[in-house]
Amino acid sequence: MNLPNALSLVRIFLVPVLVVFLVAVPRPYNLTAVVVFLAAVLTDWLDGRIARSTRQVTTLGKLLDPVADKLLVCASLISLVQVGRAPAWMVVLIVCRDLAVTGLRAIAASQAVVIQASDFGKITMTMEVIAIALLIVNWPPIALPLGQTFLLVATMLSVASGTIYFRKFWSNIDLDK
Repeated sequence: MNLPNALSLVRIFLVPVLVVFLVAVPRPYNLTAVVVFLAAVLTDWLDGRIARSTRQVTTLGKLLDPVADKLLVCASLISLVQVGRAPAWMVVLIVCRDLAVTGLRAIAASQAVVIQASDFGKITMTMEVIAIALLIVNWPPIALPLGQTFLLVATMLSVASGTIYFRKFWSNIDLDK
């Protein structure tokens, strides 16, 4: 296993740690949880940068990286609903889109087609990261409404980028297989 794929696995293992700090140890200003979250986000940035710069991009990495991202985002958002900082309807839309895209990628992979993350999907992820970090830290007082505003933008982008993934899927897959 190469370093970028190992970093994706680290991100997956940080998810339950983050959930514990968000839900089991809730605080009004949760600095520990935001540090864990941002460390996980850093592994996402690092694994992509290392994979591209050292030509270690693998099919496993192309599949594992987005799954790790979705686990991190979905677990964070669901936990934020639990502690009353994120509107459930936004989280449901984002999580459903993420599950649908992950399913599409799995079907595509069964036909040896890899649907990579688009730039639009990366912008969506950036908005989600900003929203989640603001909602976790919950300080200063403007952080909660600002985080919810970023989450609204992320929700709209998520639905739009999900549509792009569906189009890529339909144009690259033979449904008779």
